[in-house]
Amino acid sequence: MSIPNLDLTNSFFDSLRQSEFQRLDAEKQVYLDFTGGNLYPNSLLEKHFDSLRKHTFGNPHSTNPSSLLATKLVDSAREKVLEFFNAEDYYCVFTANASGALQIVGENYPFNEDSVFLLTSDNHNSVNGIREYCKRNGGVHQYVTINYEDLQVNEEDLWKQMEAKQHYGTKLFAFPAQSNVSGAKHDLSYIQKFQDKGWDVLLDAAAFVPTTKLDLQEVKPNFVCVSFYKIFGYPTGLGCLLIRKDTFPKLQKRWFAGGTVSMVAVNYDTYFLVENHERFENGTINYLDIPAIENGLNFIESIGINRINARVKELTHYLLTHLSNLTHSNGNPVLRIFGPEGTENRGGNIILNFFDEDEKAFSYEYVQEASNIKNISLRSGCFCNPGIDEINSCLSNDDLSHYFSSRDHVNSNERSLMLGKMRGAIRVSVGIATNQADLDHFISFAKSFINTKVSSI
Repeated sequence: MSIPNLDLTNSFFDSLRQSEFQRLDAEKQVYLDFTGGNLYPNSLLEKHFDSLRKHTFGNPHSTNPSSLLATKLVDSAREKVLEFFNAEDYYCVFTANASGALQIVGENYPFNEDSVFLLTSDNHNSVNGIREYCKRNGGVHQYVTINYEDLQVNEEDLWKQMEAKQHYGTKLFAFPAQSNVSGAKHDLSYIQKFQDKGWDVLLDAAAFVPTTKLDLQEVKPNFVCVSFYKIFGYPTGLGCLLIRKDTFPKLQKRWFAGGTVSMVAVNYDTYFLVENHERFENGTINYLDIPAIENGLNFIESIGINRINARVKELTHYLLTHLSNLTHSNGNPVLRIFGPEGTENRGGNIILNFFDEDEKAFSYEYVQEASNIKNISLRSGCFCNPGIDEINSCLSNDDLSHYFSSRDHVNSNERSLMLGKMRGAIRVSVGIATNQADLDHFISFAKSFINTKVSSI
């Protein structure tokens, strides 16, 4: 099959790379792990550290001048987050990361014996883990299947499960706007459809918002989790949970900490929690790094999220086009790419496995080591998303039941041997600093597997 002549030259993004990310070329680094962590622009660091050098910031739990200055910048950053997502109907709770945001939901959602937690098989482990809170409070959980062909939600099963669980008093549905593994974008219209049936909806937006606009006036999930380093690279220790104000009273916090109470007594056993976002910001917040969020979002807005989205689609299309055409001399494919075929329903991450001319798979560990030698930064493994790996590896319930029932601990090498099936894959993901040379370098690396044999390595 002929490959169209695609030119990814773009003066805007080429200039941006030169001014903000020149370290990539200086180090001859091919960075293809943007879903794992975005790259920080030089200007973000300069603005943030210039502010730290010039000003004195104090703990915002005080009202002295240094504390008031910190409070002012934290409040400004919080308002910027709400503005960026058009989220005037939400509270913004700062957390350590997206996982910390999800933990707040798990710990405080009113799970009980009349509760159900429905979630898609394509979910990050930090969402999967919420099922444990549901189980321990007497509720039930159920997974919605994913189609093997394109890794999209099986909508027949989705609507079936929704209707079958309608009798529960408390109902929570969770899904990712974009898969952190396959890049598949799931239909945001699910949010309103579930809410119309009395469900609360938790949207994992961590992989989605770095390259796609999320407008919380257009879709209104009850909870949204975000990780800021995935959007603009720095700081790495901050995320947020966006909670719809009309859902906020439903969360039942069972303890208190510094900064979360308006009044507490020692000689009388009672306390009053703060009535806003501070209720869930335990202890002193990261007040020295939070102001960098505003600078980071301003940086993204200076480029334009729609421009970023178009660029990522262009880069992804280039990769898909070239990689899907690679074959051994006997006609067998060099790669198997998982997920949606085109770029319409996918983001900038692609998962794949390499195969030799006899259709035997190279382990992801081998591919990772080989790519490291070429100074290519990509991701390998199962990506904290066991559901996608189980689908791609064709693991049945019986396979998993036999494995888990015979073990009280695990290591990855033993797991693969016992199951008799290869686990994991390779993930490459593109972003605002990616250029055609990066992609051509990876394509050249992929071509090095042509006419090779697993038995020869």
